Amino acid sequence: MAKVDMGEIINLNRARKTRAKSARSLEASANRAAPGRTKAERQVAQAERDRVQTLLDGAKRED
Repeated sequence: MAKVDMGEIINLNRARKTRAKSARSLEASANRAAPGRTKAERQVAQAERDRVQTLLDGAKRED
C-alpha cells in the first residue's frame, strides 16, 4: 500500500494578506522612484505602458 503525503496546510486569510502586502510594497517602491525621474524618462515609461496596453487590447478575444 502506497503512503500518500498530505499537502501543507495554509491559512488562506494570511496568504491573501501577504500577497496584498507585497503588492502594496511593490507599488510604493515604484511611487518613490517616480519623482526622481526626468520628463523624458516619464514619457518613455508612458509610451511603453501605452504600447503594452495596445498589444493586449489587440489580443483580446471576442466572446
